[in-house]
Amino acid sequence: MTAQNSIDNAILIAIIGGTGELGSAIARRLVKAGERVIIGSRDAARAASCASALAAELAVAAGKVTGTRDISGTSNVEAAARADLIIVTVPFGSQEATLKDIAAGATGKIVVDTTVPLVPPKVMRVQLPPEGSAAVRAQKILGEGVRVVSAFHNVAAHKLATDAAVECDVLVFGDDKAAREAVIRVVAACGLRGLHAGALANSAAAEALTSILIFLNKHYAVDGAGVRITGNLKSPAAG
Repeated sequence: MTAQNSIDNAILIAIIGGTGELGSAIARRLVKAGERVIIGSRDAARAASCASALAAELAVAAGKVTGTRDISGTSNVEAAARADLIIVTVPFGSQEATLKDIAAGATGKIVVDTTVPLVPPKVMRVQLPPEGSAAVRAQKILGEGVRVVSAFHNVAAHKLATDAAVECDVLVFGDDKAAREAVIRVVAACGLRGLHAGALANSAAAEALTSILIFLNKHYAVDGAGVRITGNLKSPAAG
């Protein structure tokens, strides 16, 4: 099975940095939707513990035992090698090292980069990297053999970690339309609306917007501001 399979074909999805707030929230949503997930971490034991805890939580909520095939945990490197599709959910400061670690296992696959270039302590100020965006930086690190798609920049992780509906769209960027479409299906499995937002370079807009949302959260005392695209969006014609 390859990364070109759709999520409907029960692909194995790796969440790199999956013990963090965003990674664990995405993992929870995907497993609850019936997808197969492997949590990755620099600490394999921590990843396995996180996976077991999540499986137990969902089993209790569902009133039944969750199958061990649904979620497991291991090192970032092994998770990337085993997976069909990879979602990277690490801080900007860890992006380069993490991507270099998983590069060999990511070859030929779709890698979803969620990285936002926040530079503490000035996280409310837009500070894009020299490459123009974290997503373009990821593509340069991973090379042409990997289809990088970026998404999940503007969703509050603490809201995604609940069962509540999240009033936020997910803008999906990538130079490969089929890869974007596969990621939009992943977004849908998380209970959100994913929208094609064009080339990977366009990711700069969503990455920069995150700093603005953080400012809005503080200035207006908002509990996780998000982005919703208005208007009557119509599906593009096939072909």
